Amino acid sequence: MDHFTARHVWFDDTRVYVELNDGRIVGSPLAWFPRLQHATPEQRSDFELVGGGYGIHWNELDEDLTAEGFLTYSRK
Repeated sequence: MDHFTARHVWFDDTRVYVELNDGRIVGSPLAWFPRLQHATPEQRSDFELVGGGYGIHWNELDEDLTAEGFLTYSRK
């Protein structure tokens, strides 16, 4: 199984985007992540890639996402 890592993370007004190590860009609605949705732009930009990009961590927001989660997460 391939393991995907994040190379870059950014936001627009309604989505969070991740560029994966294979070059794909995946976006998910901010509404799926209330802590990120309600955060200021400064708080959103204050993240770190952890585990070589396997995870994305926002310390102040107490939010953690995984790069692979962007490929498998769905809202029902």
